[in-house]
Amino acid sequence: MLFPKKVKYRKWHTKRINPKKAATRMETRGVALAFGSYGLKATKYGRITSNEIEAARKVMSRYATKAGKVWVRIFPDRPYTQKPPEVKLGKGKGEPVGFVAEIRPGRILFEIDGVGDRESVEALRKAGTKVSVKTRIVSRELA
Repeated sequence: MLFPKKVKYRKWHTKRINPKKAATRMETRGVALAFGSYGLKATKYGRITSNEIEAARKVMSRYATKAGKVWVRIFPDRPYTQKPPEVKLGKGKGEPVGFVAEIRPGRILFEIDGVGDRESVEALRKAGTKVSVKTRIVSRELA
């Protein structure tokens, strides 16, 4: 699982954002393929947990074998908290349970190179099922 070595604040504010507004705000950084020939691009707003990133990376690395290479272009640096079950309202904020990466539409999540076209597309398709945002596959020709 990915998580930062050190954080300045253990608990962040929730950052309440209207999902309709968030869907219209496009990402400005990390929108083009930089390393591989195929990539997985987010089309909707969402938060991806470190477990989802790791699951997608494992699926892609199975297809990459020794010849291929996989790049993870996102990092979960935002902590999220959760209260234990059956706790009443009040009594403060819950304890941190993990980290998420905030994803805006247009962001490249993963890239792959060094394997065939069919294998690359299949690896990215399977990785897309592991993350909780809608995605599409982009290539150097299409991008």
